Amino acid sequence: MRFRHLNIGTCSEAVSFEIEDGILRNVVFEYGCDGNTQGISRLVEGMPAEEVVKRLEGIRCGFKPTSCPDQLAKALKEALTKMG
Repeated sequence: MRFRHLNIGTCSEAVSFEIEDGILRNVVFEYGCDGNTQGISRLVEGMPAEEVVKRLEGIRCGFKPTSCPDQLAKALKEALTKMG
């Protein structure tokens, strides 16, 4: 199932991804720091979505209260809740 989350408080505007049998696939950030968002996307590819949440939740970007990894974690939590 494909999901899209509008990011709040980050340079990237949104993140989209798929979850198949609990595994994260095809993570794509819209805008933001291209190298960093590509790196995040490749590192989490194929990981269990719940593990990604555990690892990325709460990461901050400088003085901001959130970051692109944190927004991905928030999006995954929402998606996992919707999937039941």
